[in-house]
Amino acid sequence: MKYFINPIFISVIGLFGCIACSSDDNNSKKTSEQGDVTLYITTNDRSQDFKKQAVDFSNEQSSVVITLSPDQRYQTMDGFGAAITGSTAYNLLQMTQEDRTQFLKETFSTTEGMGYSYVRVAIGCSDFSLSEYTCWDDQAKGFGLTDEETKYVIPILKEILAINPTLKILGSPWTCPIWMKNQDNDGNPWNGGRLKTQYYADYAGYFVKWIQAFEQNNINIYSVTPQNEPLNDGNSASLHMDWNEERDFVNNNLVPAFKAAGLKTKIYVWDHNYDNVSYTTNIFQGGVDNDVVVGSAWHDYGGTSDALNQIHSAFPDKDVIFTESSIGTWNDGHNFAVRLNADMESIALGTVNKWSKAVIVWNLMLDSDMGPNRPGGCNTCFGAVDINRSNYKDIRKNSHYYIIGHLSSVVKPGATRIDAKSSATTELIYSAFENTDGSYALVLSNNTTENKKITITDGTNRFTHTVPPKSIVSYSWEK
Repeated sequence: MKYFINPIFISVIGLFGCIACSSDDNNSKKTSEQGDVTLYITTNDRSQDFKKQAVDFSNEQSSVVITLSPDQRYQTMDGFGAAITGSTAYNLLQMTQEDRTQFLKETFSTTEGMGYSYVRVAIGCSDFSLSEYTCWDDQAKGFGLTDEETKYVIPILKEILAINPTLKILGSPWTCPIWMKNQDNDGNPWNGGRLKTQYYADYAGYFVKWIQAFEQNNINIYSVTPQNEPLNDGNSASLHMDWNEERDFVNNNLVPAFKAAGLKTKIYVWDHNYDNVSYTTNIFQGGVDNDVVVGSAWHDYGGTSDALNQIHSAFPDKDVIFTESSIGTWNDGHNFAVRLNADMESIALGTVNKWSKAVIVWNLMLDSDMGPNRPGGCNTCFGAVDINRSNYKDIRKNSHYYIIGHLSSVVKPGATRIDAKSSATTELIYSAFENTDGSYALVLSNNTTENKKITITDGTNRFTHTVPPKSIVSYSWEK
C-alpha cells in the first residue's frame, strides 16, 4: 500500500516510530521537571511528542484568563480509549513480549503511560476480525468462545488488565448467529437480515453467556450495546434493527435476562451515527428500565455532534457516550499536521463538551496494510496506531492515539466535568475537570498558528503558560 505522507514524514522513522529505538524519548517523558502543575504537550509537527513538562503556580497574569468554576458541574466521566478488535489483538500478539508490554504500558498504565481507561470489543466478529463468526454458529452445539477470543482478544485484555486493573470494557455485536435471522439480503448470510422474533430470548441468553464466559476469564464487562450500527446492513457482518425491534428486544428480553442472571452490565442503545436522533428518542419515549438501560452510544460517520446536546436536553437522566470514530484514506488520516487538532476538537473535546461520559475510537492497532480486515468492511481505515507488517515492531502513532491520551492522562474515571470560562475572546477549545482525588485537569487545543499565553486559575491557585501553535496540551494540578 502507499501512505499519504506529510513532508515531515520523509523517512521510515517518520512513518513508524520504532519501539526498541525510542527508549531515550520515552525516558524523557517520564523524567520531567518537578512543578506545581504537570502538563503534556503534543504539537502537530511532533517537535513535542506528548512531552511531559511542569510549571509552578505564580501571580503572573496574561490577557487571557481561564477560570475554573467547580460549583458548576456537568457529567461524570467513565473513561477514554480505543477498540481491542480481533485485528488489534492479532497485531499486538505478533510483537515480541518485550515490545508489546512496553507499548501497552505506554498506553494503559496510569503511572507509566497515558492511562487509557475504556476499551470496546466485539461480541463475536466485526469487520476487523480474522473471520466471520459468532459464538453460537452451530445451533445444536450451543454457545462457546472461539479461537479469536481465547487466543487473541482475551489474552490481550488480560495483559492490559494486569497493567490497568480498573479498565472498563464495552461489548458490541455486529450480528447475531445467522440461524437466528431472516436472510433478506444479497445472498451473504452475514450481511443484514433481521433477528427473528422467536429467537429474541435465545439471543438475550447469548449476551448473558458471552458476559459470563468473559467473567470466567476474570474479565468484567462494564457495558454493552444491543447492536453495532443497527441501520448499516452493508458491513461484512451486520444485522438490521429498527428502533421498535431494538426496543422490544431490550425491554422484553435483554433486560430481564440480565436481571435473572444477576448481571450489573449497563446497556446503551443505538450505537450509530449522529444523523438519526429519532431512533434513540423513540426508544426512550417508550420507556426503559433506567437501572439497566442507562443511555445511548454514538458514532460520527454521519450528522454532527449537536445530536448529543439534543438527546441530553430531551433525556437529561440518560447518559451519552461516544463509541466509534476512525481515520482513514477518506479523511487524510495520516496527515498528522491536519488531523491532530481537528480530531481533538471534533471527537474528543467536541463530544465531552456536549455531555459525553466516554470517548472510544476505533481500532487501537492496525497493520501497515490497514488490516487484518474483512471483505465488505472498512479496507481504508487506519488504526490509532499502525504497526509495520514487515517486522511488527515499528509503530506509527496517529492523531487518534494522542487525542485519547491527552484526555486519559489527566482526566481519571469518576472525574466530573466542571465549568471553565475565558476572560477574553480566545480561539482555544478546552474542557475542565475535577478528579475524585480533588485534583483539577484542563485539556485544550490551540489550532492557530500563534503562541497563546494564558493564565489558568481555580480560584485559589493560578499559573501562566504559553501554548505552542497547532498543539494540544493537558494540565493537572492539586488544589
